Amino acid sequence: MSNFLGKPAPAFTLFDTDKKATSLADFKGQNVVVLFFPLAFTGVCTAELCSIRDNIGTYNNANAQVLGISVDSAFTLGKFKEEQKLNFPLLSDFNKTASKSFDVLYEVFPALEMQGVSKRSAFVIDKEGVVQYEEVCATPGDLPDFAAIQNVLNTLN
Repeated sequence: MSNFLGKPAPAFTLFDTDKKATSLADFKGQNVVVLFFPLAFTGVCTAELCSIRDNIGTYNNANAQVLGISVDSAFTLGKFKEEQKLNFPLLSDFNKTASKSFDVLYEVFPALEMQGVSKRSAFVIDKEGVVQYEEVCATPGDLPDFAAIQNVLNTLN
């Protein structure tokens, strides 16, 4: 895996669930937590994103925008966001451009042998667009270290 720590985060523009183009650059001046997740409607992904939903105040207090990204279509992500009442943007990386630029794309996803699914991973990007934390989970069943993410966010404010 490439090491992005201390380097500018790769730029991306992806569509959200309202079919609006959203760029990382839109959040300059704000901390951003980018969470890549394999697939909507799967157990671990649902648990991960609902945990963020339930703790969104912690991120808001840290002046941090959370962005969830998967290779699902914007339509699938829209249904997922609605059903789970997620209170942060989900972005479709259907063309896999962001997953490739962050180097978090499985060649073959272990479940169902699907190709081109994002690895579960987390990046904290500071107000200047520099990566201050990166974690790529060893297996799709692992969750990012949310305590470590919070610690990094606390040091950025």
